[in-house]
Amino acid sequence: MEHEDAAKRLGELGNTTRLSIFRYLVKVGPDGVPVGQIQKALGIPGSTLSHHISRLVSVGLIKQDRESRTLYCNAQYDALRELIDFLQSECCVGVDACK
Repeated sequence: MEHEDAAKRLGELGNTTRLSIFRYLVKVGPDGVPVGQIQKALGIPGSTLSHHISRLVSVGLIKQDRESRTLYCNAQYDALRELIDFLQSECCVGVDACK
């Protein structure tokens, strides 16, 4: 993962509303949920939710799929793993106490 990509993802997760949305989607599992369910569970107004979802989609943390008239959102676990791996990649490099 490139440094800039990690910074963008972390930047989007630095917003409390977007972090709540992402954590909710991670909790519900890989099948995702309809946008309306996210709105109901988190109490976020529709236009605000749409804005925040769009930001998370733009950095690849969530994906949206349409089934008929229902729009589903799901967390992108591979993107989450990439970010975690990036953060851990240099953990304790050169520090004897961490071995």
